[in-house]
Amino acid sequence: MRAVRLHTYHERPRLEEVPEPEITGPHDVIVRIGGAGLCRTDLHIRDGWFAPLLPVELPLTLGHENAGWVHAMGSAVENVGVGDTVICHPNLGCGLCAACRVGEDMRCARGMNFPGLTRDGGFAELLKTGDRSVLRLIPDVAPVDVAAHADGGLSAYHAVRKAVPSLGPGTRVVVVGVGGLGHIAVQCLRTRTPATVIAIDPDPEACKLALDCGAHHAVPADDQQAERVATLTGGAGAEVVIDFVGEDASIAAALGMVRPRGSYLIVGYGGTLTVPALQLVFGEISVAGNTVGTYDDLRELMELTAAGDVSVRNRPYPLEAFADALDDLEHGRMHGRGVLVP
Repeated sequence: MRAVRLHTYHERPRLEEVPEPEITGPHDVIVRIGGAGLCRTDLHIRDGWFAPLLPVELPLTLGHENAGWVHAMGSAVENVGVGDTVICHPNLGCGLCAACRVGEDMRCARGMNFPGLTRDGGFAELLKTGDRSVLRLIPDVAPVDVAAHADGGLSAYHAVRKAVPSLGPGTRVVVVGVGGLGHIAVQCLRTRTPATVIAIDPDPEACKLALDCGAHHAVPADDQQAERVATLTGGAGAEVVIDFVGEDASIAAALGMVRPRGSYLIVGYGGTLTVPALQLVFGEISVAGNTVGTYDDLRELMELTAAGDVSVRNRPYPLEAFADALDDLEHGRMHGRGVLVP
């Protein structure tokens, strides 16, 4: 089968022929890929960001946002059948540790078992995963339309779910960065909360996308965004700020938008969080990091998708155009989410 493989960090992956995965355990599931989302994390994996923390043996097939159809399965698999349309939660938890027992597979005591990061992923025709990972979808769902929810949408929804208790009537929430995750977060906020949604992005097209997705206001990130948010919130600031950028400049600006007793939820990474303790103490500001959501987060997100409340703005690419897709992502030419289709 064809697969996009990373052979050396900092170099472009290669499309090549590799053996098809095989069922070796009773809980194995092999998925025929119908869509594999592109994520900025794929660029970070290419550039070796995770190598010191999660050493893997290269070459590695990339791709951690995967959806498709069950192609084969082990003898103990009961939750799906061959031919079912499925989306894959990105981490394969052991199912037995305390974290997995309460649905926190991303905190699995056995560590990360993450296709596209620590094992072969879905930039390929077939993906080997497990029965705990796959979530069956209604048959008329096209995998290409939902693949990006397996990480991008899931991470956005996980942060929104944390924010929901703070966002009652009359509240305000700021979404920093309206890219592949941010545009999904805007929709989730509109369907899960009555809060006024203020979106921030330096790109006029991204601001337009935010408004199309339901944001009440779109503010350019032009070094005046904190002042603009202050005007929109009557000088009080927002109850919640969700930062999908996480670079030094966005962190500093975002913290200035949080009202006293508000929350700053950071999803993007790459910058360094530096804030005077006095600002947090006197303002009673809460700061929380956010990683990929749980299996139950994914289930809820798929329910919202099936109801038509949340969708992904997709740009499909054939598998052989993976290099163009990665270049478009890296250089800001992709609004919404790119998806590779074998």
